[in-house]
Amino acid sequence: MAIETWWLYLAACAGLSLTPGPNGLLALTHGALHGVRRTAFTILGGALGFTAVIALSLFGIGALLAASADLLFWLKLAGGAYLVYLGIVVWRSPPIQVNQPSGARPAHPCGLFAQGLLAATTNPKGILFFVAFLPQFLDPTASLLAQFVAMAATFVIVEIVFEFVVARASQSVQPWLARVGRTFNRVTGGLFVGIGVLLPLQR
Repeated sequence: MAIETWWLYLAACAGLSLTPGPNGLLALTHGALHGVRRTAFTILGGALGFTAVIALSLFGIGALLAASADLLFWLKLAGGAYLVYLGIVVWRSPPIQVNQPSGARPAHPCGLFAQGLLAATTNPKGILFFVAFLPQFLDPTASLLAQFVAMAATFVIVEIVFEFVVARASQSVQPWLARVGRTFNRVTGGLFVGIGVLLPLQR
């Protein structure tokens, strides 16, 4: 992956991590209920899950490109259209509401890890999202394995940092989301739309 493409990918990952999703919501909730130390297991489970989903998505794309390199152009267009659709959905979404059960008991680390892993791997939109997102940065002439390592490591590290910040600030973030949640959704939804429109046009 060219360094210019990587910087663009890094910026996109940073913006996308801000978008409300199941793992971010888990980090927010578990941070408030169990504290940052225990929430680390939730976050690490999600990191493993995201790595598996990215691998499945990217190597599936690679198998398609092996059949026809011209498919990348159409994958980018279809993926861009899907990202625009997701942006509209996020734009119109209501503010996030986090319900904290009273009297929650400390959870076992294995249980927290499993919740993070399942949230990342059982979301039916996860693979579809990465199939739409990753081709925007894919170079069909470069090593697919090297690109997987770069893409997966970048996204997972950004996501881990973001979720740790959310978990640590969970008590103050939730009231803030209640106040500005709709604006927040419009900003992140607009990011999706921008990625969906602009990136497929890049050569």
